[in-house]
Amino acid sequence: MAWGQPSRERRVLKAGHSSIAVTLPKPWAEAMNLRPGDLIVFDQNDDGTLYLKPAPLPGTAVSGAPYLVQARTFDAPGLLSRLVIGAYRVGHDAIEIRTEQPLSPERVEELQQAARGLLGVSVVAHEPNRVVLQNFIDPSKYGLPQLVQRMKMILVAFLDESEELLAHGGRSRRLAGLGEESGKVLALLVRQMFLASRDWSLARRIGSPDPRQLLEWRVVVHALEELGQLLGEISQELYRAPPPRDSDPGLRPLLGEFRTNLKTVVEALVHPSLSQACEAFAEATRLGEAARSAQRHVKAPARKSGLPAALLDLQRGAGLLATLAQIALDRAVAAGSETVLVQTP
Repeated sequence: MAWGQPSRERRVLKAGHSSIAVTLPKPWAEAMNLRPGDLIVFDQNDDGTLYLKPAPLPGTAVSGAPYLVQARTFDAPGLLSRLVIGAYRVGHDAIEIRTEQPLSPERVEELQQAARGLLGVSVVAHEPNRVVLQNFIDPSKYGLPQLVQRMKMILVAFLDESEELLAHGGRSRRLAGLGEESGKVLALLVRQMFLASRDWSLARRIGSPDPRQLLEWRVVVHALEELGQLLGEISQELYRAPPPRDSDPGLRPLLGEFRTNLKTVVEALVHPSLSQACEAFAEATRLGEAARSAQRHVKAPARKSGLPAALLDLQRGAGLLATLAQIALDRAVAAGSETVLVQTP
């Protein structure tokens, strides 16, 4: 049974002299790590439905309170940026930085840069010893499938840049922008999963009605992050050390096939299809072997170029596509009660 589709009936039981009770589904209780004696809070809707969730643990931060970071000074470059990005990814809406000594112009610029690299974040207060950053994104408006589709478009753009560099050489003006956009989408994906893990109502609204799917989504996001790094590296390698003309043993066609398989894999993830997932897995495996074969056939003049490293990155990328295709296959099996791969006349 899929979560969020109530098809089970449970009998109301008598509890004491004047109370009644209904038992909770065991899978849900285990997923919530509930034990006898734990507290549950609920929201009642006008149509009579109830939403249940575990009560916040003692000491949990009050919703809406800023995440406060205090220090005598922040001298180490990169520290503030990591703190801000980390607080954003785990779901904090407001982040307040306080120091005993005034922040240097370099650290203020670092905070500004961190805000520009996160979707929906702005600096809302700036004083010599205090800076506040605020997130203005409504998490319910950003579904996990839609963000994965956006990440697919960025990965396709990386592949387009690599093909352009192979065909005409020169300098790419899009790589830096694509890298920044990739970082924004990935940070928001991680944030959405953290928020959804604490609020199953939000999880349903953004595309994860089954709590167990959040584990799958985490693997998906990690694979997409690695794909972004690998495809970005391919473009950088071809730009830094372009291969001699007519020395490509097959990278260009492989990039096109990789693009097609990437689109198929994401489609199978977002709209589970057993046949599509099986085809995508087989194609990803074939791509990995083809890239490995092409790397073995790189001729001497091209071995000092970026071609061998690009083919190695493509092999690794094909392995990640195979992982994503396997998740798509698992989802398709979980969504159906019957499997038909071959239809006979």
